[in-house]
Amino acid sequence: MIPFLELTNLGKTYDSEQGPSVIVKDFNLRLNEGEFVCIVGHSGCGKSTVLSIAMGLNDATVGGVIVAGREVIGPGLDRGVVFQSPALLPWLTARENVLLALEQVSDYSKRKERKALADKFLTSVGLSDVADIHPEQLSAGMRQRVGIARAFALEPKVLLLDEPFSLLDVVTRMELQDQLIELWAEMHKTVLMVTHDVDEALLLADRIVLMTNGPAASVGQIVTVPFERPRERLAIIDDPKYHQARKQLLNFLEEQAGHGSRTLSLFETRHAAVADRTVSPAELFVIDKYTGFNRFRRKYRKPQALAEFVENLSEGEAETP
Repeated sequence: MIPFLELTNLGKTYDSEQGPSVIVKDFNLRLNEGEFVCIVGHSGCGKSTVLSIAMGLNDATVGGVIVAGREVIGPGLDRGVVFQSPALLPWLTARENVLLALEQVSDYSKRKERKALADKFLTSVGLSDVADIHPEQLSAGMRQRVGIARAFALEPKVLLLDEPFSLLDVVTRMELQDQLIELWAEMHKTVLMVTHDVDEALLLADRIVLMTNGPAASVGQIVTVPFERPRERLAIIDDPKYHQARKQLLNFLEEQAGHGSRTLSLFETRHAAVADRTVSPAELFVIDKYTGFNRFRRKYRKPQALAEFVENLSEGEAETP
């Protein structure tokens, strides 16, 4: 079977005062079409660096990424992205945030038809009643649902998820995990997801990629999840194979914990920071590239809204210790 998503000999090196800092080295992974794969590793091991290269946000020093036979040379509509934070435009309603994606990829020319599609994706994540609400009036879980709906609305070849549930409470996280499973089963997308939660990976993934600690992090092990689909959370927890697989994952992570740690890259530091905001400048850049926001900026935003928004973000980041 020909791989649908290929990450070949990926390496990323940053220059530092002490010399070259090798973050990721010889990272190789192949995903089949419709496969769900999770990358698990300690904080700072380079898993978000790998995902950012697949997104097209970060250039590999060596190696490359191929999606459906085409090399990744930057952000593109063939990849849908969901970040830790929702990355919603605050001056748009939930529906309008999803419409941004549909404006780029939908064959439907009539706004009424696009609106119906946006409402369909919002309904699929349980948000049919809040389509006209702005992000600031939604809970964190609801905002993340809108982000997931927008990613699926792009009808991408591949979904790239960067710890999308890590900032949510336990109950909300479980609800969104279940909704993600349902959407994935319905649309059969190829998914590469970064997570630090082994239980989440065992519930969602077909295979789990365990990364070694840096420097020069790479693939340490690849574990096949031993459960058939569809899966029920309580059923797999009662399965002896669940505890065997979980022990295997934890043993690997415990072994890696003794190998020391490294300094996070600027990209990873930004993604690891928990800030009280909706969109980072990097995430806004992705929204521009993925949804054609520049093209529809005049149509959707208030005057000066973008400039003021980015300026406020910059001031907020400057004050962060």
